[in-house]
Amino acid sequence: MAGERERGGRERSREREERDSEFVDKLVHINRVAKVVKGGKRFGFAALVVIGDQKGRVGFGHGKAREVPEAIRKATESAKRNLTRVALREGRTLHHDVAGRHGAGRVYLRTAPAGTGIIAGGPMRAVFETLGIQDVVAKSIGSSNPYNMVRATFDALKHQDSPRSVAARRNIKVSTLQSRRVGGDAEVVAE
Repeated sequence: MAGERERGGRERSREREERDSEFVDKLVHINRVAKVVKGGKRFGFAALVVIGDQKGRVGFGHGKAREVPEAIRKATESAKRNLTRVALREGRTLHHDVAGRHGAGRVYLRTAPAGTGIIAGGPMRAVFETLGIQDVVAKSIGSSNPYNMVRATFDALKHQDSPRSVAARRNIKVSTLQSRRVGGDAEVVAE
């Protein structure tokens, strides 16, 4: 009986590890803060972590603790609770150009042809790598605060629409929607 219970516990922990291993996490920023107390300074740490499965799901989290590893663990747990799904074109880039903002942080994300790579600054690059985007051009304007940049990037990704979702919202077929496109991938018949 005890052996069965132990084996069940091990199997559950292995399943949890497999579920956790599907995610890639990136540490974006660590902030050290000092509180001055009677005996000297007491340090605390805040961590910003981005997590994703490199297949279109991504999330970010923030954690605070007295030690760095504990802050990172808390931030990772927070990120796993806040995962969002983003529609990707051909599994490598965005469907359309989009802008996002949070506070004083503004970002512009542009779709890119194959082979471009990730052209983006620090915090945005971490989001794109964990999301699974391979080709994107991004520009950050305004605040260079990593928290605002990450939140602005998530705001932009939230406004990303796939042709399938647009067609469903407008009650038309995807082929009809894409045949109306001028330029881009669809051919325009000129008479």
